[in-house]
Amino acid sequence: MSTITVRFAPSPTGYLHIGNARTALLNWLFARKAGGRFILRLDDTDQERSTAEFAAAIAGDLAWLGIVPAGTERQSDHIARYQEAAARLRSQGRLYACYESPDELERRRKRQLARGQPPIYDRAALALTDDEKAALEAEGRTPHWRFKLAHGTVAWTDLVRGASQVDTASLSDPVLVRADGTFLYTLPSVVDDLAMGVTHVIRGEDHVTNTAVQIEIIAALGGTPPAFGHHNLLTTMSGEGLSKRLGHLSLRGLRENGVEPMAVASLAVLVGSAEAVRPVASMAELADLVDLAHISRAPAKFDEAELTHLNARLLHEMPYEAARERLLRAGIDGEGFWLAVRGNLERFADVESWWRIVHGPAQDMTVAAAADAAFWVAARECLPPAPWDGSTWKTWTDAVKARTGAKGRALFMPLRQALTGLDHGPELAALLPLIGRERTLERLPR
Repeated sequence: MSTITVRFAPSPTGYLHIGNARTALLNWLFARKAGGRFILRLDDTDQERSTAEFAAAIAGDLAWLGIVPAGTERQSDHIARYQEAAARLRSQGRLYACYESPDELERRRKRQLARGQPPIYDRAALALTDDEKAALEAEGRTPHWRFKLAHGTVAWTDLVRGASQVDTASLSDPVLVRADGTFLYTLPSVVDDLAMGVTHVIRGEDHVTNTAVQIEIIAALGGTPPAFGHHNLLTTMSGEGLSKRLGHLSLRGLRENGVEPMAVASLAVLVGSAEAVRPVASMAELADLVDLAHISRAPAKFDEAELTHLNARLLHEMPYEAARERLLRAGIDGEGFWLAVRGNLERFADVESWWRIVHGPAQDMTVAAAADAAFWVAARECLPPAPWDGSTWKTWTDAVKARTGAKGRALFMPLRQALTGLDHGPELAALLPLIGRERTLERLPR
């Protein structure tokens, strides 16, 4: 039995967005769960728009998500492979020359629509004689090449959608080779899937019709089709499609904004599935939740507010060992500190602000004006001696309350503001021992 092999095949013409991440992750997790291989294939035959910068960014974004390809392929390295396949299709009469200009094709399409006909190519080029082709070429026309569909029903069992079929008589014969000899997406994709031993193609549902065409091309080339699965697409909350060209929710932007990769992965994979969207801490756990057959047929709507919420929950539940190396890189150490502040983080970088609040000088703090001088005298005189622990805050506030009669917000808020400069934050029972008695005295107004 062949090893399960999947591929993620972006064009390096822009930055990946969270919708692309959904496809990449579904492939990666499917392969991981089955002990298979994940190949990154850069579909870079569009040489005008493909760049090395975007290719490097794609690899970097996948690495940030935790996706480690078994190998990377570039379609630009395999042009000879596609030329040989095109020659085989020509020899079978399945790839035929067409001479219409884009303007002529557009006028023909409009006439068909005006007559209430489907706007599909009428195969006029198949009726051209050799002399007519020679005359067109003498005018300076260079042919593009279309694949002659079999005009039958192509059926397959989709990993997501179940029994699926497309009548290729309802489709235009697709252009596989442009007039300049370069290849469109379809032929290189099929040829590479066969050459690379791809066993499962998992992609967006916008490729369903392409699948019927590709199955016919695979058959013409004597190959065996892979299994296909077409997942629902990720959209904005308003239903707008995502586009890497427009920079919609790019992974690079999310990363720069401090979003955790597992927050992105959790939302990208679980939204629009049978599983409830929730923070998942590891790829291994997320892989166990992936079931292609239980992905919804409805569009999966991406909510940025939900991503922010997931990100915070991941940090709130993150154990110290998972955060330790990142804390040390920021010059921060101490499990007690992490456990005290993690529940107040929206982004990991917020931890640095709390480190400065705990260890910073008194002049950085906002002095509370909500209490009178007698309150601060009592606060200073009731301050317990060191060493401090988790009970010190209660001991101190009980003593200040007994001395001044202050209670509730009138008791706790002035102390919080004096110690942290803020009116919100971690429980002071945990924070106070980290601030320490000396810094606490410095911060209390005189």
